[in-house]
Amino acid sequence: MPTYVVRARSPQGKASKQKINANSPKEARANLQQQGLYILDVKEAEGFSLNGDLDLSFLNNITVKDKALFSRQFAALVNAGVALVRGLGVMSEQCKNPKLKKALLDVNADVQQGVSLSDAMRSHPEAFDELYVAMIQAGEMGGVLDEVLNRLSKLLEDSARLNNQIKSALAYPVVVTLIAVAIFFGMVIFLIPIFDGIFKQLGGELPAFTQLLVNLSEFLRNPAYLVPTIVVIIGIVFGMRQYYKTRAGRETIDRISLKVPLFGDLIQKTAVARFCRTFGSLSRSGVPILSALEIVRDTAGNQIIANAVDEARREIQGGGMLSLALQKEKVFPVLATQMINVGEETGELDKMLMKVADFYEDEVEQAVKAMTSVIEPLMIVVLGGMVGSILVAMYLPMFKVFDLVG
Repeated sequence: MPTYVVRARSPQGKASKQKINANSPKEARANLQQQGLYILDVKEAEGFSLNGDLDLSFLNNITVKDKALFSRQFAALVNAGVALVRGLGVMSEQCKNPKLKKALLDVNADVQQGVSLSDAMRSHPEAFDELYVAMIQAGEMGGVLDEVLNRLSKLLEDSARLNNQIKSALAYPVVVTLIAVAIFFGMVIFLIPIFDGIFKQLGGELPAFTQLLVNLSEFLRNPAYLVPTIVVIIGIVFGMRQYYKTRAGRETIDRISLKVPLFGDLIQKTAVARFCRTFGSLSRSGVPILSALEIVRDTAGNQIIANAVDEARREIQGGGMLSLALQKEKVFPVLATQMINVGEETGELDKMLMKVADFYEDEVEQAVKAMTSVIEPLMIVVLGGMVGSILVAMYLPMFKVFDLVG
């Protein structure tokens, strides 16, 4: 049975906090209300419950799919005229993700106390990011919360689809690379030493390529050499991660990533599609353009593109145009900036942004297919080359073995 931490107030006005076992927050609230207490807040206890069971809800991440499904279903309830408190209660009861369920219960409790939905969600950044909260706030102010929730679900679904396309393109080369490396090192560590012992018994000098693999095998099987090498590699990876956390490091690495063959073009098109889709959704929902640009900047995913968006925001603050500011930074494709310019001139910027997003999402899909068609045969060649090099290294000494036997 779950354990809940309840903040309550007695009829005399004295506040208290206590733990209670109950099947649901509603049951915990009802049990304490029977004691004459006024319930302020009900939260599920983290870590160990009172009955000794381990609460592992913190291990469940809230995925984009979870938030998209919640947004669409909650939009249907709001559109049907269901009150926010009741709608949040229904959504929390049927939510399967423990972490999102906990956040919804907390949000529902705050809304019952008179807190606005956006402010209640803002206190749970692990579930509702700044983009989500800003659109919810705009929907509340404009009285179109159901429309905004539908736009959010569409935005999240499009984002998930775009991410899945990229992951599917990278899954094949990553898996093949791991298999190739595992086969190569397995043969070097376990197979080469067997042949090395045979060659030493027969005598004679090994070919240079075979000797190179024999030396590599001895290196990998010797902890005195292998452990320091692993430590150095881990140190380099850790150092790069720490360097990337600095602004200069992010700018350097992200600038290089935009110039990498095949992947650089894909990264740029993905960032442009994400920028236009997110910015268009925020603008269409009534979020002020400067606030929208600030949110989009933080969700760009690339520091160089984030800097360009930030510069554009400064230009707009000074009375400039978004398209000209983006064009000046030379990060966005010319086609994208020209289409945004047309949207500004016609007064339909949000519609044009959505068209640009659609266009570049299709471009990403085509780029993923092209990259996959190039990588697949390349990985087969690499895999064959790695295994073939082992076989060549073992067969080269055979000619000398035949001479020695003769």
